[in-house]
Amino acid sequence: MARKATNNILHRAKSSKSDEFYTLLEDIEKELAYYKDCFREKTVYCNCDNPKESNFFKYFFKNFKTLGLKKLIASYYLPCTQDLFSEKKTEHGGYIEFTLDDIDFDISDLHCKQFNGDGDFRSQECISLLKQADIIVTNPPFSLFREHIAQIIRYKKDFLVIGNINAITYQEVFHLIQSNKAWLGVHLGRGISGFKVPDHYEMYGTETHISGNGDRIISPNNCLWLTNLDIQKRHNLLKLTQVYRGNEDLYPKFDNYNGINVNKTQDIPMDYEGAIGVPITFLHKYNPSQFEIIRFRKGDDGKDLSINGKCPYFRILIKNRQPIKASGRAG
Repeated sequence: MARKATNNILHRAKSSKSDEFYTLLEDIEKELAYYKDCFREKTVYCNCDNPKESNFFKYFFKNFKTLGLKKLIASYYLPCTQDLFSEKKTEHGGYIEFTLDDIDFDISDLHCKQFNGDGDFRSQECISLLKQADIIVTNPPFSLFREHIAQIIRYKKDFLVIGNINAITYQEVFHLIQSNKAWLGVHLGRGISGFKVPDHYEMYGTETHISGNGDRIISPNNCLWLTNLDIQKRHNLLKLTQVYRGNEDLYPKFDNYNGINVNKTQDIPMDYEGAIGVPITFLHKYNPSQFEIIRFRKGDDGKDLSINGKCPYFRILIKNRQPIKASGRAG
């Protein structure tokens, strides 16, 4: 029950709009190590990031010259407040722009400029900054993940963002993956160690702790990186070791679609030429030159894929582009 409670934290955050999950620097460094060649002469925009709190900003500030960045922009949201003794509204959103000319500044000496508005990434002020950028890198509010990705795609920007693994099941995100316009990053699930949360967040489950410097850390273990930055990992072929022929009883067929079910990515048979239903975590190993994505979740009747009347957890229907025939030759 404790682990289940931990995994529900992000779902509660989504429904309550409590989105203050700060990505740990160690997770950013671990993932960004694979993308270093992507940033040379680029403008990076962290559009959900207060420079005083954001480890994304701290990472790019620290590695500005190493990565060969052209410019770094970060902006953050704070709701507008009303002075009780005045009709004047005070706006609290802010942003910072950093170039090579600022490289000698200490990060503590950098000062944010104030927006006229609240700094919501959907505001015109933030969109103006977005238009200057080449790559968006951030941890967007999980409750607004769909809107954040839609905006990036609308303005045709490269991106690397972190979100809940169930984002794969969003129609908009799945379509991007299916059409080869986005893919999963390097780390997934337990490969992402956790998030810093504010003091008012409840600490559920066994995989929560207080760090040495007093930060409150939760580890939901159900997050991913989503990107359209091309790296070698997405071109690696998945090594297949299982065979369908002679083991048909291990691969039950769906009631409402002509295909077989596979419970684990590692059990995908190398010799099956038809449709294969795989768990959504398969996408972490997905290579579009090796597999074709057919559809998500639904059978021919429009209902969830089922086996003997029971529906397994969400399945992605795929097809092996290069099945191995019984003779051992590629098909």
